[in-house]
Amino acid sequence: MADSRILYSGDSPRVLLLSGYDATSHQRWREQLTSLFPDFHWQTLALPPRFFRWRIRGNPLSWLNEPAFREPWDLVIATSMVDLASLRSFHPQLAQTPCLLYMHENQFAFPVSSAQAISVDPQVVNLYSAISADCVVFNSAWNRDSFLNGVRAFLDKMPDEVPDGLIAGLGAKSRVIPVPIEDRLFVDQPRAINWAYPHLLWNHRWEYDKGPERLLKLLHALDQQSLPFRLSVVGERFRNYPLAFDQIRDQFGERIAHWGFLDSRSEYDQLLRQADVVVSTALHDFQGLSMLEAMAAGCVPLAPDRLAYREYVPAHHRYASHEQDTDAEAGAAADCLEHLRLQRADGCPPHAWRASVLTDAYQALFDRMLHPARND
Repeated sequence: MADSRILYSGDSPRVLLLSGYDATSHQRWREQLTSLFPDFHWQTLALPPRFFRWRIRGNPLSWLNEPAFREPWDLVIATSMVDLASLRSFHPQLAQTPCLLYMHENQFAFPVSSAQAISVDPQVVNLYSAISADCVVFNSAWNRDSFLNGVRAFLDKMPDEVPDGLIAGLGAKSRVIPVPIEDRLFVDQPRAINWAYPHLLWNHRWEYDKGPERLLKLLHALDQQSLPFRLSVVGERFRNYPLAFDQIRDQFGERIAHWGFLDSRSEYDQLLRQADVVVSTALHDFQGLSMLEAMAAGCVPLAPDRLAYREYVPAHHRYASHEQDTDAEAGAAADCLEHLRLQRADGCPPHAWRASVLTDAYQALFDRMLHPARND
């Protein structure tokens, strides 16, 4: 069958952007991407972020009769929840179109709560999509490495007929380009930090994997050491959330400055500029947009020595990681905060994550995929 797609000739490339589980961070990334490259002709297909198990296996069915897949495209960009292998099988014309898989997260490193049934299906979707894609882009080196290590462990469980060279092949077509942080969020000059009475900000999703129980223990450790603080706990909240949040509000209510989700983006940005220390207690964070945004706004970071934080949080701002001992980790976090307070540490904005800096990396990637002959 002849290749009927419109070949990119330097005018306006046609790009189909697929978001199979359009969570907040995924939505933000795709909106940024389309705004950074306004000369591209974009069409976006996005599915609501609910019914996770059904969505990650069922998105090719949801899009089975989608007219967009009968149109010609110069490039397809799919997020990590998209079953790209099935889509390219169901719509054979996509086999002739360069496909980029953007990994916001990977299911090999995503922790499973006690309330969730264990299934390899999400991992298999990630793996098959990565195999099917022409290029796989991760938002952090930790995300890439944990994915490749997870695939290796997965293959080790196969009883026989294990393919040779799969890990090396995936690694060769993998790249790391983070989700950009908007330039407008960055402070022009270092701002004053109130170390006498620091305002702590915890700005993450209200879910178990963000470690709310660890935050509660950290606050108790600060209390035991008589370290002063104010507290804001904000972030996306769901109908069901860990009990630790109610305990924090009950036990430290008199110190709380802000509580709950802020609907207004301008109010949230103002809070980022008002807080002194942005805190993470996460057990999983594949990039950490909330930390990066707060750091851009001038907050001093305090994060565990794990995950993607090692890529942009300076070493003396990271406390020792004790995933199996929450009391030890809380003590380490309190000690680290006290050290920062005594040193009167300044903020450390992550300038390498600026949108204006990362645009060139995305442009170079798109050029390679749209003009493969130039890179032979």
